[in-house]
Amino acid sequence: MFRKLFLTVLLVLSMAIAAFAGVNINTADQKELVSLSGIGPAKATAIIEYRKEHGSFKDPEELKKVKGIGQKTMEKLRDQVTVDDE
Repeated sequence: MFRKLFLTVLLVLSMAIAAFAGVNINTADQKELVSLSGIGPAKATAIIEYRKEHGSFKDPEELKKVKGIGQKTMEKLRDQVTVDDE
């Protein structure tokens, strides 16, 4: 019983840490990108294509260069994304 409780707490904490860290837009796949506010399948594909053509993002603000992502979408994403090297 204690082991199950411990494993459950550990799982919840690891998920919380992952959520806090944000989505790395330089390594995220389609599924991870779609999990972001305001990003659907088409915008996720556009981010991946932009990344293939132009290389890694240096700053999250560069997302505004991706077709379909403007200031309002960027405001939603700002605290959800990172460009950290992993």
